[in-house]
Amino acid sequence: MISTQAWADAQRLWDFQQMGHEPRPCSAAIGLGSHDLGVADTTVDLYRRGMMPLIVFTGATSRTTRERMPRGEAEHYRERAIELGVPADAILVEPQARNTGENIRFSRALLEGHGAPVSSVLLVSKPYEERRAYATARKLWPDVEWVSASTPMTLAEYVDSIQDARLVFDMLVGAQQRLMVYPQQGFMIEQTTPDGVAAAYERLRAEGFTSRLLANEVN
Repeated sequence: MISTQAWADAQRLWDFQQMGHEPRPCSAAIGLGSHDLGVADTTVDLYRRGMMPLIVFTGATSRTTRERMPRGEAEHYRERAIELGVPADAILVEPQARNTGENIRFSRALLEGHGAPVSSVLLVSKPYEERRAYATARKLWPDVEWVSASTPMTLAEYVDSIQDARLVFDMLVGAQQRLMVYPQQGFMIEQTTPDGVAAAYERLRAEGFTSRLLANEVN
């Protein structure tokens, strides 16, 4: 059983990860590859609303997507978007990136090679990774305006979709750790972590929600 306190702490991390940006028209969208096809669906929804003329789907495969997405995350996202009615010529595929930093760097190179003028980007990620993705993008492509987006859903709804509360809590703890560790390593911009969020993170770590922590940072 997961305690009431752990649920409250996970909710605090979930809320902090949400950037709270209002989607608006941008030069392009970048959909970050993962196990979650909801990222592709949300990107399609934004396209249908006229929020961007061009989509980049980025991502290779990982140990969690190798079986479900054998052709690569970006390619499966592209196929999903075309199924949902997005024209193929409105989609660029970046199939090599294996982490968020590569997602941004490789997508930038692809857009520049395509000759697309980019002053703003809708950055579409999983709900619990909005802030991490934003901080990485701001670091690696600082002259672009970034607007964060994800599937609108509550923590409870996301847990229901994954069917594994412990895994979701582990992922939240891992995402929060990276927000605190990666700026010192030059991977993302520095952001202030509120005291209440830091305390929630430490309690969840102490309760054993640690499977997604960076191995060399666990002590």
